[in-house]
Formats: sequence, C-alpha cells, structure tokens
Amino acid sequence: MNINKEPLSDTSAKIVVSIEEADYKDKVAAELKKIGQTHTIPGFRKGHVSIAQLQRLFGRQVKSDILNRESANAVYDYLKNEKIAALGSPLALDVKEINLNDKDYTFEYEIALAPELDIKLDKSVTLPFYTIAVDDKMIEEQDKSLRDQFGAQVPGDEVDDRALVKGVLRQLDAEGNPLVAEDAIEVLDAIVAPFVFTDKEQAAIFLGKKVGDKIVFNPAKAAGDNAAELASMLHVTKEKAAEVKSDFMLTVSEIIVARPAELGEEFYKNVFGPDKVHDENEYRQALSNMIAGQLRPNSEALFSNEAQDYLLKTYGDMKLPVDTLKRILLANDPEQFTAENVDEQMEKMIPGLKWQLISDAVCKALDVKVTEDDLLQQATAMARRQFAQYGMYNIDDETAQSTAKRFLADNNFRERIYDEVRAGKMFFSMHNAIASDDKTVSLDEFKAIVEKASKEETAE
Repeated sequence: MNINKEPLSDTSAKIVVSIEEADYKDKVAAELKKIGQTHTIPGFRKGHVSIAQLQRLFGRQVKSDILNRESANAVYDYLKNEKIAALGSPLALDVKEINLNDKDYTFEYEIALAPELDIKLDKSVTLPFYTIAVDDKMIEEQDKSLRDQFGAQVPGDEVDDRALVKGVLRQLDAEGNPLVAEDAIEVLDAIVAPFVFTDKEQAAIFLGKKVGDKIVFNPAKAAGDNAAELASMLHVTKEKAAEVKSDFMLTVSEIIVARPAELGEEFYKNVFGPDKVHDENEYRQALSNMIAGQLRPNSEALFSNEAQDYLLKTYGDMKLPVDTLKRILLANDPEQFTAENVDEQMEKMIPGLKWQLISDAVCKALDVKVTEDDLLQQATAMARRQFAQYGMYNIDDETAQSTAKRFLADNNFRERIYDEVRAGKMFFSMHNAIASDDKTVSLDEFKAIVEKASKEETAE
C-alpha cells in the first residue's frame, strides 16, 4: 500500500491511497470464510459452502467493503502518523463502483487543512484581572444569612416578616361573616406563611398580629391566583381552589418566628466544619474568605471574556478551507445540509470553529492537559454546591465523591465537565503566562466594568 499527499490549495490537500492485491487478498478470503461458517445459505449446509460459491454470492460486496475500509483507515492512520491537522472527515473523491476483476486500486480523498497558529503568550502580553474587594456590608449580610439559615423556629409573641401563622381558617361571605353552607371551606389546622405571598399588601395585613387575633385576608390575591399554592393553603383540590375568590378569616392560635443562631462553637461547626473557626475574629475572617471565594468566579469569568476577546482579535483572522468544509458537510449529512442552506449554515459555524482552533492551539502552547483527577475534583465541587443549595454545607468527602462519580458516569454530563475544566485550566495557565494587570475594585466598580464590556461587545 502506498499513500501520498498532494496539495490542492493553501487550505486543502488530496490524499492518494494505492492498494495492491496483496494488501487485501487474505482479508477478503477470511471474510468470505467467516460468512460461509456463520450464515445460512439456501441449498447448502452451514460451513460447507465452497469458496467459489461464496465468491460468486458475496465476493463483490466483501471486496468493496474491505477496500473502502482499508483505504479509509489508511488515510486516518496517515494523518495521525504525519501529524496532519485536518478539519472534518476526509471526503472521498470520484466514488464509483469497484470493478471486481481489477487487482490494484487507487482511492482519493480531499481533506480540509487546519490553519497553523503561532500562539505567543508571554510577559509581552498584558491583560487586566479585577478582584472584587470584600467590604463590611458584605460580611454583615453573609452573617445575617447564615445565622438565619442555621437558626431555630420558636414560638413568638407577634407576627414579623418571617413568621409562620397557625390557626383556624374559615371562608367568609360577601358581608364578612363565616359561611355556613355545606361546601364552605374550613381548615382547623391551617399554616399560613405571609412572607411567601405574591401580593405584599395581603402579607402586610399579618404584621404585628398576636395570638387570639382574627385576621381577614384574601387567599386568592395572596397567592397571585396560583391554584396550586391556594389549594395547599386551603387543603382543597386545585380545581376547587381555582373557583375560590372570597375573603377568609384566620383565628391565630400560634405564631412561629425564626430566631437567628447565636455565635459560638456549635454554630461555627455547623457552618465551617469542626475545628475550623474558634472565635468571632476568626469567624469574620472566614466569612471574608467565603465571600471572596464566591466572588472569584466573577473575576475569572471577566478575565476569560477579556482573554477570549484578545485571542480572537489577535489570531482570528485565519484562512479556513470553507469550500472544502461545505462539500464535506453536504456529503456527510445531506438531510441537515443542502445546496440551498449550506452557505448560511457554514457562516454560523465559522465563529465557533475559529475559537475551537484557537483554544486548541493555546492549550498546546501552554501544555494544558485534563486528567481524571481534574474531572473528579470539578464534579465533586459541583456536588458540594448542589448539596449546599439544600442547606447541606458540610457533607463528608465520601458522599461528595460518590455523587461526583455518578455525574461523570453520564457521558453528556462528563463532556460538559471536561469542557469546563479545560477552559478553566486554559485561562488559568494564560493568566500565569502573561503579564496580568491585577486591580482590586469595589462591587459597584466591577459591575460598571462588566456593563461597559458588554456594551462594547454588543456594539461590535
């Protein structure tokens, strides 16, 4: 077998594969023998069909399949061994029926060549990196949020803006009297949470009320006419709730209020884990670190956008084998790509293709590699964030990693995690390779920078 490459243009080439009889003869014979042993052929016992008969019945198809397979594999091996970067799959040229009587064959393929990019990322390149300063207001807000979250629900004297109200709930008639009809709604063990009401005017009716008070409100208005929420409050079906528009009276029997957690060893342990925080000074520092960690992805995302913009402007003016790629698309997926839409579809694909080529070249220049440990670490972090959404901040390592492994077992999820890890490592490596202009800004200043960048991107 002989393979050589012939240039067609600056962005495409032809691969010529010459196959001699010795390259395929034994493989054809072996495949025919296998068919004779495994297939049921009318008029013959399995395994007792002569090679001549097999050749007559299956020779053309077997020879054709093997020649096409061998030539295609030869092209892929050649591209790999010669380190030729091709876009898309090789496109077979001059496809025609194989003459069974020939012994030697020539196959030709056109390939779309990826442009060579000379990526330079060193201290001669400078990009800004903005770190958001953690201020006292952020710390106070985080403190309040955590103390509320880890607080307790206790009986209260009056309804505040986070209270649950228990009591007997009765439907009223148009004059404001309790309905006595058989189908009148009455809930003896009602629990009402005014702080989740859609209508804040209805929620305000409850504020300051005490045990024994009678509160008149409109549940339908309170729920924003959401039948599901109203049904839950009134203990009726959604169909019946959809018909309810009247006022109700709640006779308050108990008020449950949220009491923030007190600072101390138990609270510190619940939030940060055992033996991490010991006093209020360490607590505030831990809060500052927590907030900084929460804000860091915003800084990294802005840097990533700045870096991507720089790379596209610097290296995006590349020459692509557009015509060859269009022919490949038409040949490989004729249902999606047609002569009428291929130009438009190609135009949509070009920005993504350029960024893929640039990011691949950056990863190669900076020796960025993604390991299985990287994937597990990212998936574990995702698992911890998922648990945190449900208030579970300190799950053990075994639970976090077992959840992460389930994530990675899903191929689609794994691919998404891989892309995230690769992009993160690429931009991190780029940040370290270039001369980073590090600046610390307030949250408001950071928002203004992001808004300005967004407007400039839209304008382009």
